[in-house]
Amino acid sequence: MLAYSCWLHFTLIRFNSNVLFSEFSAKALSSQLLKISNIYAFRNHLKMKQYRLFNIVFGWVSFLIAAIVYLMTIEPTVSFWDCGEFITTAFKFEVGHPPGAPIFMIVGRFFTLFAGPEGAAKMVNVLSALASAGTIMFLFWTITHLAKKIMVKAEEISLGQTISITAAGLVGALAYTFSDTFWFSAVEGEVYASSSLLTAVVFWAILKWENVADEKYANRWLIFIAYVVGLSIGVHLLNLLAIPAIVFVYYFRKYEVTRNGIIWALVASVVLLGAIMYGIIPGFVTIASWFELMFVNGFGLPYHSGVFFYVVLVIAAIAFGIYYTHKKQKVVWNTVLLGIAVILIGYSSFAIIIIRSSAQPPMDQNSPNDTFSLLGYLNREQYGSRPLFSGQYYNSPYKVGDRFTEGSPVYSQVDGKYKITYHRFNPNYDEKFTTVFPRMWSNMDPQHEQDYQQWAQIKGTRIQHRNERGEVETIVKPTMGENLRFFFRYQVNHMYWRYFMWNFVGRQNDIQGHGDILYGNWLSGIKFIDEALLGNQDNLPAELANNKARNTYFFLPLLLGLLGIFFQYNRGKEGRKGLWVVFLLFVLTGLAIVIYLNQYPHQPRERDYAYAGSFYAFAIWIGLGVLAISETLKKYIPETLAGGIAGLVTLILVPGIMGAQNWDDHDRSGRYTARDFGANYLKTCEPNAVIFTNGDNDTFPLWYNQEVEGVRTDVRVCNLSYLQTDWYIDQMRRQAYKSEPIDFTLKPDQYLLGTRDAVYLLDDSRIKRDYIGLQEGIDFIANDNPATKLQQADNAAYLPKKKLHFKVDKDAVIRNKVVAPEDYDKIVDEIVIDLSGKSMLSKDEMMVLDMLATNNWERPIYWSITVGRSKYLNLEDYFQVEGFAYRLVPIKTESNPQQLQFGRVNTSIMYDNLMNNFEWGNMNDPNVYLDETNTRMMTNIRNSFNRLASALVEEGKKDSAIAVIDRCNELLPNSIIPYEYFALELADCYIKAGANDKGLEMIETAYGVFNDELNYYFSLQPKFLGGIMDEIQRKLFYMQQLQRTASKAGNSELAEQIGGSLQSYFERYGNMQ
Repeated sequence: MLAYSCWLHFTLIRFNSNVLFSEFSAKALSSQLLKISNIYAFRNHLKMKQYRLFNIVFGWVSFLIAAIVYLMTIEPTVSFWDCGEFITTAFKFEVGHPPGAPIFMIVGRFFTLFAGPEGAAKMVNVLSALASAGTIMFLFWTITHLAKKIMVKAEEISLGQTISITAAGLVGALAYTFSDTFWFSAVEGEVYASSSLLTAVVFWAILKWENVADEKYANRWLIFIAYVVGLSIGVHLLNLLAIPAIVFVYYFRKYEVTRNGIIWALVASVVLLGAIMYGIIPGFVTIASWFELMFVNGFGLPYHSGVFFYVVLVIAAIAFGIYYTHKKQKVVWNTVLLGIAVILIGYSSFAIIIIRSSAQPPMDQNSPNDTFSLLGYLNREQYGSRPLFSGQYYNSPYKVGDRFTEGSPVYSQVDGKYKITYHRFNPNYDEKFTTVFPRMWSNMDPQHEQDYQQWAQIKGTRIQHRNERGEVETIVKPTMGENLRFFFRYQVNHMYWRYFMWNFVGRQNDIQGHGDILYGNWLSGIKFIDEALLGNQDNLPAELANNKARNTYFFLPLLLGLLGIFFQYNRGKEGRKGLWVVFLLFVLTGLAIVIYLNQYPHQPRERDYAYAGSFYAFAIWIGLGVLAISETLKKYIPETLAGGIAGLVTLILVPGIMGAQNWDDHDRSGRYTARDFGANYLKTCEPNAVIFTNGDNDTFPLWYNQEVEGVRTDVRVCNLSYLQTDWYIDQMRRQAYKSEPIDFTLKPDQYLLGTRDAVYLLDDSRIKRDYIGLQEGIDFIANDNPATKLQQADNAAYLPKKKLHFKVDKDAVIRNKVVAPEDYDKIVDEIVIDLSGKSMLSKDEMMVLDMLATNNWERPIYWSITVGRSKYLNLEDYFQVEGFAYRLVPIKTESNPQQLQFGRVNTSIMYDNLMNNFEWGNMNDPNVYLDETNTRMMTNIRNSFNRLASALVEEGKKDSAIAVIDRCNELLPNSIIPYEYFALELADCYIKAGANDKGLEMIETAYGVFNDELNYYFSLQPKFLGGIMDEIQRKLFYMQQLQRTASKAGNSELAEQIGGSLQSYFERYGNMQ
């Protein structure tokens, strides 16, 4: 560089000398200037080539860093929630929950080819890790593209600019690498990592098109984008929300920017997004269903013939259109048709769903084996609907005399034709109680109404309403102001902004919060701010202070991102164009999703993963914030040094701090809990058993174990939520591996959707007995005689008595070894199923009763310990716990619902399971991170050990009881799973078993924990106590339990000490009232 400058200087001197001391011809002057121009151009070419090299190399460096981080921290096997289901669908091409993810299945299957069944889960997790690393790489290139546009003019780039732009890309990309939400999805086998990659590719590709928009064949980038969008439909629909940003890049590049132009671009983006989401995706299949109906019902042709003809017709039409527009040089229409074609190519992956469903695999959710069922599958009809722009409040009554309107028909395959077997219905609400933009709409759970009142502080408007019985009642209708208060306080602030702050400011802990100050809030690490929002942070209880997810970034990522926004805005027209594009991506993948989801309170889990695209957009601004710092520094120091210092400092202070803070609570290496717990449920069961489950976390890990690793395929896992559907009941009637079909009395046409969806419970005075037999009741339900139906309820099925007597076939019980020989004398003559507390049975409850009546003790039947009591059908007194499930046995034992103790304990079987047969997934390893989902499951495990220990004490097997408690404390020490109610019960068992020292040690530990927590709670200012009163009451109850146990152990000194603390706390508690 120095030699080049000297040569140039010498050339210019020589040029000046020639002008002064000789006659220099115009031709010679022109030649010299051209030579100098070429030298400058060559130098800029070299510098631009150097920049491109830096850009490519450091893009891949960001990929490698992210890949190494994610591969080091991935879960080595299945995780909780949907991961078990997705891994299973990938491993065996089975059909997962709506709307399906066939592209993820295909790619996941490719990855599983590199490992056996035991390594399949890890390979799908590797897929997520590498897809996430790819997202980081394309984010780097997106940032550098936007940075270069506002930093470099006329392709003249300096080394300092190259360093600054590269640093911006690296800081922004790595900040997103270590962000809380994205890292969580990157290390498990879910669709969100792959969806993020496709979103990143699409956004990067439109920027690549922007570079070459005026060149020949530039539209190939638009076709590529359309193809990736088509593929993304087969992964997750979140990718589609990048479309408006793409439209604006196109508009800014091709047209002069005006206010009206921006409005029309916004309209066009919404139309395009709607055309794909509500046109192509459901519309393509809807039209296919018309052809199918015409060809099968009209022409008498086989199933799928209409679809085949339709697909051929569409292919021919699009091919002709592409040929014609190419021949006539209609470039725009040719591009449009090519775009539609490649979208449909990606979308065609859903053919796999129909093909695999037709093969009737063991996991076949919704059975979408024809176009009609596929349409319902794509529309997610099993999840119901929610109002968006107008609709009801949570307490809106139905319109009197017109409660429902007939909706779309449901077609079923019957005797070679499609027949309408049911019409969906749409509820009609009284218009006096509806509103525009309804946010408080859910009445699915009584808890929701309480939460709405809490978040919106509802006083409402009192309106008189005459109900269907002619009675006048007063209904409090929320005001629009209260509706919007809930929207901003809960949906925007709690369910979006809180997650945003987790990622760029810090996180309080990983315990799901519902608005109180203790759990799930954002936290900055700046004391006066945190204490203003969350109260005193100095004397936190150990459970909160030592939570691995307590991460603080001191606002640094947020401030750097805000700096990036201001910097981009102030960089002229190009800067503002770029800001508008990124802002669209930020809003549409953030607040727009908030509006669309319209979430009800008390969600079953945190939902931050839904907004990862919004956090991706903000990471772009974090990168651009580096340029703001380097541009400021270069006013005082050389440009190259300014870029290097800005990059190094921000790299340490933003992604550096984020990575250091987040590592321990995102490192899942060594954690096998979901896999082992799922296997433990199955190991609990006797051969050829049926086990009822209810939710994701007691179902998907079991499916994974059976379908992927081949564990206990003789056991039939029966999910009660799905048992409400006809397609799932059909699947239960089929053989699945070694599991025999389940027998039912009701035939398929008797439990179709719309048939016997609910069975009313009455006390028919015509039957003099106060009960009927179980089989008699099932036969009554199955009887199609109109005399067995309620004419006043649209001929609905009903049971004429609320008590069912289930006569016990003792010979069958003994023959099938349902109970041990020593318990033969305890077998009851009949089981009384008392349904007096219910007004109707849901379809799953009806089918469970049918199964019990038909089974006659031939197959062992279990309820998993995680199934709620509402699904026990009041059979809990006949439960026998043997591990992670309750077995139905004909022995009655009084339950204790308050202590979650149902039925009896088979101590020999349960001891062998808990102490010898079960695996525990490294849950007692202090280096293995356990999030809240895991710790919630482990509370149930502690209760299982408690049940076993208590039963052993009652049987006089005190040494065995002590061994059981020892094992429990080894697996679930207070340092990993903080003591709660069941730990106190275990301490009491220690004392009953004669191990006073061990029991008192637990009591002293628990006393120290609860004392610290109560001291902290009462140290808070009154304004912070409102949301934690339940927590205070719970800990006071625990302290009372400790006092009683200490007194029982004969340690009066400890009992008095606890009592003194209790007295003090009760006085302080009384002063708060």
